[in-house]
Amino acid sequence: MIKLSRLADYAVVLLTQMGDDPKHVFNALDLSARTALPMPTVSKILATLARNDVLKSVRGAKGGYRLAATPDQISVADIIAAIDGPIALTQCVDDSTEDCTVQTLCPTRAGWHKINDAIHHALDQVSLAELTTPAPMLQEKSVSGGKQ
Repeated sequence: MIKLSRLADYAVVLLTQMGDDPKHVFNALDLSARTALPMPTVSKILATLARNDVLKSVRGAKGGYRLAATPDQISVADIIAAIDGPIALTQCVDDSTEDCTVQTLCPTRAGWHKINDAIHHALDQVSLAELTTPAPMLQEKSVSGGKQ
């Protein structure tokens, strides 16, 4: 199963809250209350996002964090990479220094790179702005009983 880490999932939740008002400065306590996520977890995620340039830290009595770019300039790939590191489905595509013991015999390595690139591209194409925009309501087709 391919699945986001819990922290990456929480980061998306926090950033969608912040994306509704991109110039506002948010603090961890308010975001924790808005999202019902534990305060220590929120603080850890915000600090990590700031270290990775997704958020800007604002000092002072009314300090906290704000988005480092507009919501349409922050991709889901940016968020995941900031929390979890490079997006990689397998060890052979994560640019790690660990050697794969079957690398020279593996017929699927090129395929994994292609799949990983496609997933990364797809995540890069979805912006925070798109996540904060409500999905349009699907209209049900009305079925008429008579002939027209």
